Amino acid sequence: MKKSLIIALALLVAGASFANAETARKKKKKEQQKPATEVQAPVVLTTGSDSLSYAAGMMMTNGLFDFLEKQLGVDTTYMADFVRGFNEVVGSEATPQQKALRAGYQIGQQVKEGMAVRVKQEFTNTPDSIIYPILFRGFADALTGDTTVMKTDAADEFFKVKQQYNQAVLKERLIKEGRDFLAQNAQQPGVITTPSGLQYKVLVKGEGEVPQSTDKVKVNYEGRLIDGTVFDASSKHGNAPATFTPTQVIKGWTEALTMMPVGSKWQLYIPQELGYGERPAGNIPPYSTLIFDVELVGIDK
Repeated sequence: MKKSLIIALALLVAGASFANAETARKKKKKEQQKPATEVQAPVVLTTGSDSLSYAAGMMMTNGLFDFLEKQLGVDTTYMADFVRGFNEVVGSEATPQQKALRAGYQIGQQVKEGMAVRVKQEFTNTPDSIIYPILFRGFADALTGDTTVMKTDAADEFFKVKQQYNQAVLKERLIKEGRDFLAQNAQQPGVITTPSGLQYKVLVKGEGEVPQSTDKVKVNYEGRLIDGTVFDASSKHGNAPATFTPTQVIKGWTEALTMMPVGSKWQLYIPQELGYGERPAGNIPPYSTLIFDVELVGIDK
């Protein structure tokens, strides 16, 4: 009887130990999953200089939240992490290694969000494309002098050749697409083609004054690529019409605006040579044929 009681007590104690150990393990794991919060020493301001310095530090954060969110894309709910990084910088000696590391962070961000994006856009819709991880590896290898895959001079030459080839293919395709579109569009009812190659269709016939090239006009508009993609509209810039002189815009607009009576609404079909030509403009690829709905609201005298 005593032996059975001793065994039962032993099992009970062992079970409690295992339960306590499991509870402690779960608690420790939960604590590890919590973000570490840096404990700051209490602030003690004993002199005027102390108070001035503290106020100056707080003052210097004016507008910082907006800058972090809008310019750097930082989620400001993670300000504790931002402050930890800030404290690491201001609280340590600027050794050569730390300077290099911080510069790496800065340049890495610029390459990732700027240079790499622009290069990728340059090769969009071309036979070749940019693959980010391989681009970043090439960048890093060049900086560390690793020429196992490709030498620097060879890389420069290879890139230039590929760039010229891809841009030539893109140019030929976009120009052909634009010409084919305009040739078919010229056959549509109501479409008029001018000697310059500009095409237009009168949607609303105005009865007002026709602007001179030096007049300031007020215009509502929407611009599209021939695939229907809207790249700009006056409504995106406020409720008021856009205001400018006809000579301040692309040639296709200049020609149309100096033929349109006030009150007119036309649809313009602008060849690339009367548009932006080889220059990309925002969301407009180079050599793009453009379509605009243009309403001439008035002339600002």
